[in-house]
Amino acid sequence: MRGTGAFASLLAMSFDVATCGVNARTWALAHEGSTAYATRCLAFVEDAIERSNDLEMFGGDDAAESARLYGASANTGAPPADALVFYESVGELFSERRDWGHVGLSLGDGSVVHAWDRVRVDEYRALEALTPAPGWEPLRWVGWVPLSRALEGARPRTWDEDPAAAAARMQAERFGG
Repeated sequence: MRGTGAFASLLAMSFDVATCGVNARTWALAHEGSTAYATRCLAFVEDAIERSNDLEMFGGDDAAESARLYGASANTGAPPADALVFYESVGELFSERRDWGHVGLSLGDGSVVHAWDRVRVDEYRALEALTPAPGWEPLRWVGWVPLSRALEGARPRTWDEDPAAAAARMQAERFGG
């Protein structure tokens, strides 16, 4: 039986979370070693999810805001596959010192693919031991959210701009950098 009204709209906007996760991990790992996403960890994770699944998701303007919006601090155990994994990351960016956050995508085996100085894979708790950029504090673990939470409200979208170029352009538009 097909839904009607608002329920039918909700069904039309849902995505298969397992498929989205596999696609996102595959896309992310294909970019391992790239420096195109340095200082743009959220753009990297969002691009992995969005571009590999032809969808647009809606979170915060930075990883710290997304962590708060998604309620990441409620889940502090080992992250399952495809979870968005969040850290506090305090430093100066665009002449503003604050918690900008850091985010990666869980591979499900205790490791996370994320954009640091380059796209890399690290054990999720080992990120706290990474050497921060000058003037930045070491990362501090916040928690994780399931991919299904990040996909809430997502809608279909076709992407045609180069992902790294788009991330740089949007960062400049949002923060003036």
